[in-house]
Amino acid sequence: MADLSEEDRQILEYLRDSVARGEQYFRSKNIANQLGLSAKQVGSRLPKLDEETDDVEIEKWGRARSTTWRVSRS
Repeated sequence: MADLSEEDRQILEYLRDSVARGEQYFRSKNIANQLGLSAKQVGSRLPKLDEETDDVEIEKWGRARSTTWRVSRS
């Protein structure tokens, strides 16, 4: 996990805090708005972050107008 960028760390910290109370569903644009990033920056990083971390599970859940991500503690 030492090779994560600052943006990756911000996203993971946000997700960890958000799922402390249980699983949550997110859209990339909502995470991006909270962190001052673009939805594309967030969406492209989430699959990689799922592989890089053991304490948060990130799953592509659904696709309507934009992808929904299911995030839970591992």
